[in-house]
Amino acid sequence: MNRKETTLFLSHILERTKLNVFGKHYAKEVSIDPWTSKAKRVDYMQFSPVNQMSISGIEKGIFTCYEIKSCKEDVYSCNGLNFYGEKNYIVTTMECYKDLIPDLQNGKFDEHLHQCNPESSKYWGIMVAVPCMKELEDEFQNLTPIGDANVTGWELKVVKPCRMGLRKKSMTELLFCMLRSGR
Repeated sequence: MNRKETTLFLSHILERTKLNVFGKHYAKEVSIDPWTSKAKRVDYMQFSPVNQMSISGIEKGIFTCYEIKSCKEDVYSCNGLNFYGEKNYIVTTMECYKDLIPDLQNGKFDEHLHQCNPESSKYWGIMVAVPCMKELEDEFQNLTPIGDANVTGWELKVVKPCRMGLRKKSMTELLFCMLRSGR
């Protein structure tokens, strides 16, 4: 699979398994601070209210940002890695994750993240695509080719958990940005 096909593959898995969930709302290609020198775009942004029956339930909701990265070169392209939510995830393949491990351990990735977008949250994690019913450790040891893979046979699993952090943008601003993206 080429980069574009891998990106579509990962996007479909994300939408099917994490985003199309009752009571949660998401948008694609969410522009933040458009028409300014700080303009950025988030691949997917999800809003998860505690409930939809009370003002406080909505106001206590959290935002999760997802950036799709098909390979290590995509990670270091400076396109994306825009994390504005309380939770933020890179969604990638196990192969890409394995390629990133040395950079995650020696600080190169954190330095790159700060250079690309100093306003990006430092609270992020990594999800990888894994065939359904396959353990993370098994996939790490024996990669499954995603060539002509059927999206419904795959799921996303967290390999690097994300701690919840503080958001710097207001709920109103982020919801408006999601609304403006038109999904």
